[in-house]
Amino acid sequence: MRDQVEKYIDIHYAYEFAKKLETYKCNTKLGFRTAGSRAEILTGQLIYKEMQQIGLEHITKDEITVDSWEFQKAQLSFEDLDGQSYQFELGAYQTQFQTEGPQKFSMVYLEKGTAEDYKGVDVKGKLVLVDINQRDEWWINFPVYEAYLKGAAALIAVQASGYGEIDQTALNAQDIAGPSEAVAFSISQRDAYYLKEALKVRSEIEVTFDAISIVKPNQKTYNIVGKIQGTDPDAMILLSAHYDSYFEGFQDDNVAVAMILGIARAIKQSGYKPKRTLVFAAMAAEEWGLINSKYDWSTGAYEEVFHVHPDWKGKVIADLNFELPAHAHGKKDKVRCVYEYAEFIDAFIKEIKIPEEAYPEGIEVTYPIETWSDDFSIAIAGIPSMVNDFSSGSFMETHYHSQFDNKDFYNEAVYTFHHKFYTKLVMALDQTAVVPLNFMRLFEEMGRSLCSIDQSLMDIKVINILLNELKGLSKQLYAYVQRVNKQYLTYLMQENTEKAAEIYRDYRWLEKQLLAGFAREQDELVRLNWHDEVYFPHEIIIKNLQCIKKAILALEEKEIIEALSSIYQIDNNKYAFLFEKQVYEYFTDYVLCQPIDRVKWGAGRIIGHEDLFDIVHSLKAKIKMGRPNVENEIRQLEEVCRRQQNLLDDILKDEKDFLEAFYSYMAEILGKLDRDKL
Repeated sequence: MRDQVEKYIDIHYAYEFAKKLETYKCNTKLGFRTAGSRAEILTGQLIYKEMQQIGLEHITKDEITVDSWEFQKAQLSFEDLDGQSYQFELGAYQTQFQTEGPQKFSMVYLEKGTAEDYKGVDVKGKLVLVDINQRDEWWINFPVYEAYLKGAAALIAVQASGYGEIDQTALNAQDIAGPSEAVAFSISQRDAYYLKEALKVRSEIEVTFDAISIVKPNQKTYNIVGKIQGTDPDAMILLSAHYDSYFEGFQDDNVAVAMILGIARAIKQSGYKPKRTLVFAAMAAEEWGLINSKYDWSTGAYEEVFHVHPDWKGKVIADLNFELPAHAHGKKDKVRCVYEYAEFIDAFIKEIKIPEEAYPEGIEVTYPIETWSDDFSIAIAGIPSMVNDFSSGSFMETHYHSQFDNKDFYNEAVYTFHHKFYTKLVMALDQTAVVPLNFMRLFEEMGRSLCSIDQSLMDIKVINILLNELKGLSKQLYAYVQRVNKQYLTYLMQENTEKAAEIYRDYRWLEKQLLAGFAREQDELVRLNWHDEVYFPHEIIIKNLQCIKKAILALEEKEIIEALSSIYQIDNNKYAFLFEKQVYEYFTDYVLCQPIDRVKWGAGRIIGHEDLFDIVHSLKAKIKMGRPNVENEIRQLEEVCRRQQNLLDDILKDEKDFLEAFYSYMAEILGKLDRDKL
């Protein structure tokens, strides 16, 4: 059955539609199809019509509320001392700035734009040129807000490295993660060179700037959703990709949207009749869609699963999300998934022949999911998710979010393979009677994450016992699910529809229970650190405690620099080193104090923040004092250590309580199963 669909895959169709998605642009020269913009809405209409052409059913424009961004232009010109004229095309971030035609500005260059760089410099009403490495140093919002507090008209950021490394002409765009009134634009290394050369001669230069960047809160845009109706309307498989973009966005994410439509088209043309309804969702506002939030991306997907279709929870057995699927991000392909799908996909991969021209080292499963794309928002809504992994290759440092993300870097072999692989995976999922979730990998990894804790602690002993028991229950339960699914597939292959239907019907309750269990552990066990990495709750506190204890030991030996190196790794305190207190506190408070609707998928995921700003600056002032008295700092860190230890104790108790409840939950499921039925 799976091979019958494969022959209808048309890569040429998908490639041409990916190019067609570039039709509508905010910026006529650079592209940009951004949240809530006219370009995004028109592109949504184009996708809607294409779904109609394919023959999808129940096509909807799901209205969602986002903060919108319309970037029309940013052009900067100046004349050097030799009378040579220059004109530059700039990129932009999601901030509000309109010059109302060409306007004169003074420009200064302030290295990396840290608090220290502003000393003795008046930047009020001026453009501030700075170098930035968002990948390896700090995000754009910190130097931008620093400039804003100093009264700068706008920050002009040069992506020195980290992103846009493909070429010195590369511009870059990322989510701003800050207030719209703190204004930022992007300039290439090549163009910045001419400005810097002029600024070597004079401390500031006059430039002409003409820009239109418009941000509006609470605007409407649309997720475009079409279906291939299954015989079971209460069970679904979701395929998702986002259609907003920076620049042309050919890889990110035109080819992904085109791929889900290509898969839909092949399934429709093959005549395959799914059991579960196949849902194809083109999501808006993935790149950005929320003013002044650390969690300002994946807005469209979050709105879809939490507000438009909360009813998908308990019905959708899997989300297959796609990002940059027409480029090889290494010699080995990866499927990144939630823990619970790892075993099923591992087994599925073993059945697949991997073409060497696409991935000479094959394909593997990795976990857990990350926050880079829509699959995280979807997973925490209770829908098990996966994504073709894209974050580990060089493309992210070179082409990603630049004007070099275009069709010149298209890999047809990779694109073809991903079409075939994920089409077969969709069908393999559809041909299960019970969602193939296995909780064992989750409990294994949780156990490993506890290894650095004192194993003699009572809660740890209990947790380890519970984890071992839960692994055993998980193994039993998944073995049962496998037997059910094997028998179901056998009947399907034999075209014994009556027996297949009987098995499917008999185990609806089990599927609901497994999905409910998945949703519970997402609520209880998935947390984020300040760098948006996914951890178990205790892991974050354990790392903090390790760093705090190292800092205390270093201070006892008067090793201040070593102590500061450890403090740098605690929560978001790296930003305390380089930016003023008001900046640091602003980007701390807006995470901890904003309402859920301004935090979205990050709500409640950050725990136990420690504000060490004053300690950092106290120690920095003592670095050159020889062997200064640091007893006060040691006492403060000891108090921090006590707070974190108490928090860890509370977290371990909560985890123990959850595991006990989950053990009862799984034991009850197993108790209901008739082991002799198959």
